[in-house]
Amino acid sequence: MANVKPIRTEKDYEAALARVEELMDAELGSPEGDELDVLVDLVELYESKHEPMGYPSPLAAIEFRIEQGGSATKEDL
Repeated sequence: MANVKPIRTEKDYEAALARVEELMDAELGSPEGDELDVLVDLVELYESKHEPMGYPSPLAAIEFRIEQGGSATKEDL
């Protein structure tokens, strides 16, 4: 496995994405496949901390509001 390190900056993130692209066809269980698995986990962690979450789907927003209001459940719809 290559020297995998934490993703702390945008430059690290871009380098990790480039490496993920290179490894996309790696065989599961191979050293390259293991590197891909670790890099994908690191990229997802970085994105969860640094990328905006976005908006929920309309249905998810309605379901959340109903659950928070306590007046009805999804099954009542």
